[in-house]
Amino acid sequence: MIKILFVCHGNICRSPMAEFVFNDLVKKLGLEKKYHADSAATSSEEIGNPVYPPVRQLLSQKGISTKGKSARRIRKSDYTEYDFLIGMDKYNIRNMKAFFDDKEGKIYSLLSFAGLDRDVQDPWYTDDFDTCYEDILMGVNGLLKKLENE
Repeated sequence: MIKILFVCHGNICRSPMAEFVFNDLVKKLGLEKKYHADSAATSSEEIGNPVYPPVRQLLSQKGISTKGKSARRIRKSDYTEYDFLIGMDKYNIRNMKAFFDDKEGKIYSLLSFAGLDRDVQDPWYTDDFDTCYEDILMGVNGLLKKLENE
């Protein structure tokens, strides 16, 4: 099984959105025995908090539940446990590279899988959850396409 860890600053908006969207897509395609995603934060400020209410609401409208998810911080063991560590923005990437010794080249930017060289903007600051969702959906679809073509 290929395991993916989506990472953002607090693990309450972007990375759990990517986790749940990816796992929902994989389930709908009947690939849940092949792939699994989780998510984590680079910071500790939201640890233990649930998914941010506007994200829960947006995903719920799309038939995706975030029940049981609470924010957690990245751990050293994540590097060996996961095949891909995928950040939402350049700061997440920088923080992951400082935290992990990325000898195996497992750290990526989500939108790189969609052929884009830009960040997934943080809706905590932009209040634009729909654009965040569209970016994440684009990145997750690109990631799955890459995985299925390898």
